[in-house]
Amino acid sequence: MNQDAAHLPRPLLFTAVCAVLAIASAPWALNQPWLNFVFKPLATCGLIIFAWGRGRDRRVQRRWVLIGLMFSLVGDIALLWPQQGFLAGLVSFLFAHAAYLVAFTREQRLARRVLPFLAYAVLAACLLAVLWPDVPAGQRGAVGGYVVFLAAMAAQTAVLWRCGTPRGVGLALGGALFVASDALLAFNKFSAPLPWASLLVLATYWLAQVLIAQWLSPAPAARRMARRVSDSFR
Repeated sequence: MNQDAAHLPRPLLFTAVCAVLAIASAPWALNQPWLNFVFKPLATCGLIIFAWGRGRDRRVQRRWVLIGLMFSLVGDIALLWPQQGFLAGLVSFLFAHAAYLVAFTREQRLARRVLPFLAYAVLAACLLAVLWPDVPAGQRGAVGGYVVFLAAMAAQTAVLWRCGTPRGVGLALGGALFVASDALLAFNKFSAPLPWASLLVLATYWLAQVLIAQWLSPAPAARRMARRVSDSFR
């Protein structure tokens, strides 16, 4: 059994409960908007606490992942007002991806493997080509810049995976899920409303963030606990 997955840390359990309550606020579920306002930011706070206890052996990477999560929290709060806060949220998440990119390039240089960047560049171009006619003119610059940083961040996670970085598979999956989440959000906002949009967008978003945070190595005490739990299953 993988030692990192041998038990669910309390901050992740807290995040999971908050995420379920935030998603359940949707009209197709409990139809209680206040749940989203309370529990969406709290879910990301749980991720920050989870990441805070990890990565002590790579302090620079840890610092930038935490900065990325904090910008994500700001973006989550801004997007509680989908219309008025959209640009503020978009810029906050752009800075989050920039921070993640700094963290990942401290591990391997930018685009050390070219193929992931080519693949994500093609994907980003296709998404923009489909969405561009429906994006308001005043938002096109911000949306285009955001997509560039999102694609670069996701591509660099794949670079780390291909270079054999520990927990790189989960990290690369996290980058891909972030792209999927934002693509779903963009289609829902600019193209046509999607059924179960909040479930699809938020579930992939928080899973992506969990996988990014878990890339940081666990603290020694957490590793010992994981080892004991793993041994109990043998």
